[in-house]
Amino acid sequence: MNNNNQEIHLKKEVLERIIRAFFSRDFKENVRLIPFDMRPKGSKVLYRCCIYKERAVLKDRVIAGLGFAIEDDDKAIDLSNYAQEALERKKPEENPLAVVEAACKGCVPRRIYVTDLCQGCVANLCSKSCKFGAISIIGGKSVIDSSKCKNCRMCITACPYNAIVKITVPCEDACPVDAIKKNENGTAQIDYKTCIYCGKCIMSCPFGAVHEKSQIIDVLKNIVFCKRVIALLAPSIVGQFTGNIYQLKSAIIKAGFSDAYEVAQGADATTINEAREFKERIKSGETFITTSCCASYYQLIKKHLPEAKPFFSNTNTPLYYIAKKVKSEHKDAIVVFISPCVSKKKEAQENGNVDYVINYEELMALFNVKDIEVQDCKEEKFDIESSRQGRGFGVTGGVVSAVSKLLEGKDLARPYVINGLNKETIKQLKRIVKDKKCAEGNLIEVMGCEGGCVGGNATVCASKVAGEAIKVFLEKSEDIVEK
Repeated sequence: MNNNNQEIHLKKEVLERIIRAFFSRDFKENVRLIPFDMRPKGSKVLYRCCIYKERAVLKDRVIAGLGFAIEDDDKAIDLSNYAQEALERKKPEENPLAVVEAACKGCVPRRIYVTDLCQGCVANLCSKSCKFGAISIIGGKSVIDSSKCKNCRMCITACPYNAIVKITVPCEDACPVDAIKKNENGTAQIDYKTCIYCGKCIMSCPFGAVHEKSQIIDVLKNIVFCKRVIALLAPSIVGQFTGNIYQLKSAIIKAGFSDAYEVAQGADATTINEAREFKERIKSGETFITTSCCASYYQLIKKHLPEAKPFFSNTNTPLYYIAKKVKSEHKDAIVVFISPCVSKKKEAQENGNVDYVINYEELMALFNVKDIEVQDCKEEKFDIESSRQGRGFGVTGGVVSAVSKLLEGKDLARPYVINGLNKETIKQLKRIVKDKKCAEGNLIEVMGCEGGCVGGNATVCASKVAGEAIKVFLEKSEDIVEK
């Protein structure tokens, strides 16, 4: 929601309506009515061909908001049935992403294309620039054979009339591992076997066709059933809401949670263990290690870059350490991670100490429904204050800065940051791993999102603004002390 566009507002409204329906006297009926309440009879058609298409899109958004796969929807199934299933569900669905088929515009195929601006010039610079023989001159115009084209863009550069363009498909272009493509019906489809859950497709689609499946109903059920529900706040949450972290803790408790912990406390444990591991591995002769708290990087290594595994840190993430601590102290508690992105849902599935994940968008929707203003809440301190270094994990360079702090005067750590996963940085990682050395450094931090977790797909504040707020907060925090 850090992008101010209409599809973001639609998502926000749907989330709030689902939450309001949950707290109403008739959850199922009020969920069923959401598309009709948002687009009543006679209302102006804003985005689609007709009101029925707009309602169909809204229905799919509600299904995702209830936590279900839209692709499997039988159009005859009523939303009230999905609402009932959400109430009865024991655990969230495995794959946290879904595509709203009704919202997907079915973009034309991604390719290099010759427009009508082509003048059929005598020089034929475009065909001469192509090393693959993909361009022919037919009827005095350039024509590209897509079966031969390698998308090198040399013809685009060569054309003096700018007559050749690259037709892009936003979600496909944004995906760093080519995990999303159009199916036989021309709509986007995610290959979960190759997806690394980075959320870039969510942020890039101008139609809002890629959705994160929400677990908000699962969390609210446990709150209403008077379970002890504890929130774990990611370091990047600082600056996302008006008010400070202590007011945010108070607001979360006011919303129904029993307590809240900083995941930065777990980051302190990660920092200490990471520093020890780094010293041992460098002393044993290794030239570098890569470190990351990003679940997308874990998925990248697992699915696309297994050769990088020997160079990957064995230290656990901050979420692992804090969730383990909370579960040991409160064995019957329901643990909910408050996340800036979709990738942490995959990590949570592999961590028995984390029950659910909701994101910043969903937390904001809950605050709005409950009429909670964070800046108006009293401050509530944490039992244990996290360090400056642990609280800095939410921005690029935070991990390596923290580890380097503990290595000052002891070992030579040369930090280097790969700021966001994309096709180019993945190629860079592959080269580093292949060469078994990195000229830029020996402690390499890999962040899935540019700028760090503050750039996650479900943040509610511009990454630069949030990053500045974190810097101010760090100045008020104490340095880490190795125990």
